[in-house]
Amino acid sequence: QVQLVESGGGLVQAGESLRLSCKASGRTFSSSTMGWFRQAPGKEREFVAAVSTRGADSYADSVKGRFTISRDNARNTVYLQMNKLKPEDTAVYYCAASSIRTIVTTREAFNYWGQGTQVTVSS
Repeated sequence: QVQLVESGGGLVQAGESLRLSCKASGRTFSSSTMGWFRQAPGKEREFVAAVSTRGADSYADSVKGRFTISRDNARNTVYLQMNKLKPEDTAVYYCAASSIRTIVTTREAFNYWGQGTQVTVSS
């Protein structure tokens, strides 16, 4: 069993930055692909970014060049650095873990989910 706890969300203005963190419990963090998803009101949960066990990463086109995902296996933590935030980035952001070691980007590939953290970007 893996438990994921997100932190770092908040209210910022357009153009500003935030860094989300996700702390994982359990011994399987280093063997898990980690991902971030987001869900805006009235919309489906969508893929944002993922990082494999070897550090390969993947991003949604909407965040490419602005967001960076990274992981610290010693701290069982995955981060999402979000720069140049836009109002359309407003959503609840979820951390997720997959037992698949290579890059995956679909919701179905992720076994464990955090409770989410709210990110609100004002114009």
